[in-house]
Amino acid sequence: MASHRHDRLTEDIRRELTDIFRMLKDPRITGMISIVKVDLSGDQSYCKVYISSLDGLKSAAGFIRREIGSRLKMRRTPEFHFISDDSIEYSADIARILYDLDK
Repeated sequence: MASHRHDRLTEDIRRELTDIFRMLKDPRITGMISIVKVDLSGDQSYCKVYISSLDGLKSAAGFIRREIGSRLKMRRTPEFHFISDDSIEYSADIARILYDLDK
């Protein structure tokens, strides 16, 4: 039962982060940011967010934490750690290589 609540909370955090990323107006954050994966610790004190573009998000972590705390009813708002994940770029490179081989 606790696993279901944990999974639901992780998805809620992912949804709210997506909305917060859209409204960020920091000039260091350029382009589109894709959330690849969200890992919330069991005690809900840490949250690892794997994203496609890391520029400027570490400085916005406090703002993001405050926004999540005000949007979701949580006993403790997690500390966010943003981790760069290049799996989207890697898969695009593989698709390009396969396309070139097909020619």
